[in-house]
Amino acid sequence: MNTLRYNSFGDYLKKTFGLPVYKVNVDAGFTCPNRDGTLGTGGCIYCNNDSFRPSGCKPHMSLSEQIRNGIRYVSARYGAKRFLVYFQPYTNTYASVDELERLYREALREPFVIGLAIGTRPDCIDEEKLDLLEDISRDRFVLVEYGLQSVYDKTLEFINRGHDYKAFLDALYKTVNRGIQAGAHIIVGFPTETIQEMLYMASVVSDLPLGFLKIHQLQVVKGTVLAERYEKEPFYTFSYEEYLNFIVEFIEHLSPGIVIQRLFATAPADILIAPCWDRSRQQITTDIQRILEERDAFQGSKCLCNRC
Repeated sequence: MNTLRYNSFGDYLKKTFGLPVYKVNVDAGFTCPNRDGTLGTGGCIYCNNDSFRPSGCKPHMSLSEQIRNGIRYVSARYGAKRFLVYFQPYTNTYASVDELERLYREALREPFVIGLAIGTRPDCIDEEKLDLLEDISRDRFVLVEYGLQSVYDKTLEFINRGHDYKAFLDALYKTVNRGIQAGAHIIVGFPTETIQEMLYMASVVSDLPLGFLKIHQLQVVKGTVLAERYEKEPFYTFSYEEYLNFIVEFIEHLSPGIVIQRLFATAPADILIAPCWDRSRQQITTDIQRILEERDAFQGSKCLCNRC
């Protein structure tokens, strides 16, 4: 029985496949058009992939080796029996279709792998790549996770994203029209947005044909342009209690039909500059659930979208 007050990814996978399913993260050595000179060379101003990449997810290891190491780890820790291979760092559709097919098929050949989650940019998908993903999705689970970050073009320009909100919408509709599962990643806390603008994003994405969502607070981490700006001119970042209250209200305004994959981020302490909460993942999750219960709130309790 689901005791959470929101539609969690873990519960979704267990209900869909009849047993717990865990992600295994891999780095297939992709880069990004915002780094290799196609669009730019600096990348998004907040981007340091070491802020979220597991230690076993390294491109110097073969893809199969990364998958097997990841499976051993999550099997021992969680007793997992089935797995999704998560192509995570940078832009995981940024290659030829032949190369993508080689990598995706290699991942799916590993025992007990039942599908793929593919992190990418909305400007790095096309009809030929969607042909491939549609073909794979006929008998495997495929989730394309688009980095949106914000629905506001002013913010996308500020973070040097290299595409606008329309590019995301175009990619999203092309993807779901093929019957492929689609998700989005958003970041809240950019200094270009008010709290109300951030909160309004819950209503915006609720009206989209979006199945999955990752949300996390802006983190200033070492080795980024954002860190350099923050050092020169510090800006507001969420305090712990402020974020708990914000994310609970965001959950309330979000369509209950959207599966939540992430509610916060936890960059390693050695590279995190701000905000420094000094809380474990389990503690943050527990506190979010506690406030939802105290308010008798749940996902969608304040949602007014067309899907509710």
